[in-house]
Amino acid sequence: MTIWTTRPETTNDITAIRDINRAAFPTSGEADLVDALRADPEAWIDGLSMVTEGSDGTLVGHALLTRCHVDGAPALALAPCAVRPSAQRTGAGSAAIRAALDTARSMGENLVLVLGHSDYYPRFGFTPASGFGIRAPFEVPDEAMMAMALDDTRPVPTGTIQYPAAFGV
Repeated sequence: MTIWTTRPETTNDITAIRDINRAAFPTSGEADLVDALRADPEAWIDGLSMVTEGSDGTLVGHALLTRCHVDGAPALALAPCAVRPSAQRTGAGSAAIRAALDTARSMGENLVLVLGHSDYYPRFGFTPASGFGIRAPFEVPDEAMMAMALDDTRPVPTGTIQYPAAFGV
């Protein structure tokens, strides 16, 4: 497996991050979402947009954590996560996600939410959000809406997730 380098995005990375998301998904929806979240000062948290670099410095992966809330209490939403097709299944995405989660933990964040594949995200420690008493503001299979507490000693809020406006929900 390749050893990837991760770091927070810089302004010089914005075009490459857009390209990664456009390459990883069938539409520009996720790339547009990243741009909209970056423009939202209530959602964007400097240092929580992580990129994965290849040995030649080329950016191949991206993971984003932004501010959301659970019944008014602060939480983070992990979305989107993207990897260039040529680097998928090499650990580039996992490296970006782990770096983002580690950084969030070091910043004192606690609750992270993700809507995603139930066979992928548990490797990072995510479990069904319903086990925490957390629910999405829309219908979603229980196993797809997941949550993780970064600090088991801190309380986790319960209730409904409020996403930033850019998510459109």
